Amino acid sequence: MRIVLAQLNPTVGDLSGNALKVIESIKQAKSEQADLVVFPELVICGYPPEDLLYKDHFIKDNLKALKDIGKKTKEITAIIGLVDQDKDKCIYNAAAVYTDGVLKGVYHKQELPNYGVFDEKRYFQKGKKDSCFMINGIKVGINICEDIWIDKGVYHRQSQKGAKFLINISSSPYNVGKFRQREKLITERAKQTKKYVCYVNLVGGQDELVFDGGSLCVNPKGQIVARAASFKEGFVCVDLELGKKGALKKKSIYHSKIKAGTQTERIYKALVLGVHDYIQKNGFQKVLIGLSGGIDSALVAAIAVAALGKKNVIGVSMPSKYNSQGTQDDAKQLAQNLGIEFKEIAIEGMVCSYEETLKEEFKGLPANFTEENIQARIRGNILMALSNKFGWLVLTTGNKSELAVGYCTLYGDMSGGFAVIKDVPKTKVYELANFINSQEKILIPQSIIDRAPSAELRENQKDQDSLPDYDVLDDILGSYIEDHKSIKTMSKKNKADIVKDVVRKVDLNEYKRRQAPVGIKITPRAFGRDWRLPITNNYKEL
Repeated sequence: MRIVLAQLNPTVGDLSGNALKVIESIKQAKSEQADLVVFPELVICGYPPEDLLYKDHFIKDNLKALKDIGKKTKEITAIIGLVDQDKDKCIYNAAAVYTDGVLKGVYHKQELPNYGVFDEKRYFQKGKKDSCFMINGIKVGINICEDIWIDKGVYHRQSQKGAKFLINISSSPYNVGKFRQREKLITERAKQTKKYVCYVNLVGGQDELVFDGGSLCVNPKGQIVARAASFKEGFVCVDLELGKKGALKKKSIYHSKIKAGTQTERIYKALVLGVHDYIQKNGFQKVLIGLSGGIDSALVAAIAVAALGKKNVIGVSMPSKYNSQGTQDDAKQLAQNLGIEFKEIAIEGMVCSYEETLKEEFKGLPANFTEENIQARIRGNILMALSNKFGWLVLTTGNKSELAVGYCTLYGDMSGGFAVIKDVPKTKVYELANFINSQEKILIPQSIIDRAPSAELRENQKDQDSLPDYDVLDDILGSYIEDHKSIKTMSKKNKADIVKDVVRKVDLNEYKRRQAPVGIKITPRAFGRDWRLPITNNYKEL
């Protein structure tokens, strides 16, 4: 049996466009003389469709798209992810099997994830049958994503029923460490069942999620015999000759095994893909970035150029009297290195106008963060004015460390349409900048990387005036946000007063994060759907 695993990048809700992608892939699989082509979970409607699933006409249109696809399956079998509906209007996350234009059956997902970014129990009913399907005279077990994560679950029962090999269609989003975890799981399932396992994953960006692909085929010994590239569409094509016991007699690999890359490289590719797909799928062409001469805006600009091309990225420097000549020069040099359009709009006059307007109201009061935030909000207004006038989407530049502790200005540097690095800790920002510069040529000036980070909203300001060193801060944030550790536990490694202050700031600033733009998830627990801390929250650890 020649099997093609079709790793596609659908767009949520684009039923006709996604169907065309599937049909074109079927055509390509036929040209490879494939017997079977397999598509990802919910490929027809995209993942996750969220509350589109409450629209009955959406479900019907998705089923119509399936029928249109099914007509194109002459002389081939296709396994297609979709939303199925029964006579009682219950809906299921499903996999349809079409052969020679005829629907042979539908499998309904049994294990519905309901954690982190997943809320499938909100929409879907649980499947009840461990269905196996006869394909070219061979019994095949088909399951969907979470079904294979539950030990001794659906995949095991299908194997016991005599499936010669197993197919899992998936929409598994990327986060740091997920690739290895997923790969280990699939190899373990192959060894447990002593069966080949073919795994097909979605690829592409969808709002805050990035799906990294990495579809693969694993033999009964747990060896990966073929793997698709990560972070882009592609095919995996394998030949399996299955004997009576499902043993492989010979093989032909039509897609070479691809290296997974380093963790930093994978984060970079996830960010680039996330930006590209968010901009493209939402109909934008150009993006706008405030360039401060700091490392965060430099990293965002470099990612945007990689995702969209230099002609589609505009950088704006907005200096005040507190911006050093060094940071202004670095902003210009960065724009020159990236080859992007660069604008400079001084804000000192506007700052003075604000101060004059508020002089009587603030009379007798010392300057504080209020005056600092006025500068950030002026910059936010300028960026949004340019966005409105020219239709450019503003990319915000705040990192996860800053958002966690509220080291950001609401309606200031948080203003924008997409937050590229909102889930990237500051220490990772430096790693990514160095990774970019390790490639073909230096893009981010070394002076930006070497300079002590500063918001430059007052004289001689440094981030570490208000925050712990970033390696300490990120360690505490990782423990608190991702591992739910207590202050007592974290204080065994870091000073108790620092830990308490960081936790206090994280809890107090939830109201800001709720108003932040959507951004790319790259850690196991990102702010947003992963993180649901109450804004009104008086809990204090005993």
